[in-house]
Amino acid sequence: MSSMLRCILRSICLGCHDDWERNKLLLIRARRGRNKGARCSKNLALHPTNMLSRIIIVSASALKGSGPLGAGLVQASRSLHTTSQSLAPVPPLPEKGGKVRHGIFPEEIFQLLYPKTGVTGPYMLGTGLLLYMLSKEIYIINHETFAALSMGAIIFYGAKKFGPGVAAFADKLNEDKVAKAQEVKDVAMASLAQAVEDEKKEQWRAEGRSMIFDAKRNNVAMLLETNYRERLHMVTNEVKRRLDYQIALQDLHRRMEQEHMVKWVEKSVVGSITPQQEKESIAKCITDLKALAKTSQATA
Repeated sequence: MSSMLRCILRSICLGCHDDWERNKLLLIRARRGRNKGARCSKNLALHPTNMLSRIIIVSASALKGSGPLGAGLVQASRSLHTTSQSLAPVPPLPEKGGKVRHGIFPEEIFQLLYPKTGVTGPYMLGTGLLLYMLSKEIYIINHETFAALSMGAIIFYGAKKFGPGVAAFADKLNEDKVAKAQEVKDVAMASLAQAVEDEKKEQWRAEGRSMIFDAKRNNVAMLLETNYRERLHMVTNEVKRRLDYQIALQDLHRRMEQEHMVKWVEKSVVGSITPQQEKESIAKCITDLKALAKTSQATA
């Protein structure tokens, strides 16, 4: 890495020396009147651009084989967004930024330069670039520089003085918003969880509906069987009642016939007895009674 930096600085110095010599010759020729003033002014106006373009070309040619850093610089001129869009989910943005040094310099730059340049490498690189820009008048110190420094100092003082309070106030507002959002989320989650439980209960009820239908079918079958047996019993009782009526009717006919026959025989017998036979039968009965009385007395 140190050899690469030396190569870059050497190429920059050579390019700057060549440009300085060229501009010096152009100035001499302009004073002598050999060249037109427009051409000289044009070349002088293009002086920073020529220097920067030469720096970029020389740096790119020197860094082509210098690992990931050189590859990144060489690839910078290529067009962006040429690959197909990835369908992978985008990772969420971090809530806090990465570590920085001196307020603006990312920690990754220092970690990238540490293995090759050591601890002081990034600081020496930044100091060298700043001195180079000042010496070549790429950046000129004027009243705007002092205004920017004053404004930066005021902003730095305000950030250090009022920054913690403003940050705490902003964090409190953010926490309140997050708390409200979390409350809304919890309510929504609770309602959705209750809806899921209700849906599961309805599904469980729907599963038991077949058992209810089977029980109802059995109840209907039992009711039909009960009605059938009740009607069968009613028919049986009605038939039995009618049969009993027929039997009672026949018994009545038979009893009436017997009574009529008895009365008819008795009437016929009574009608066939004469008064003389009646007297004789009465006397015969009296004689039999006397004989029975004597027999009973003898036995006693």
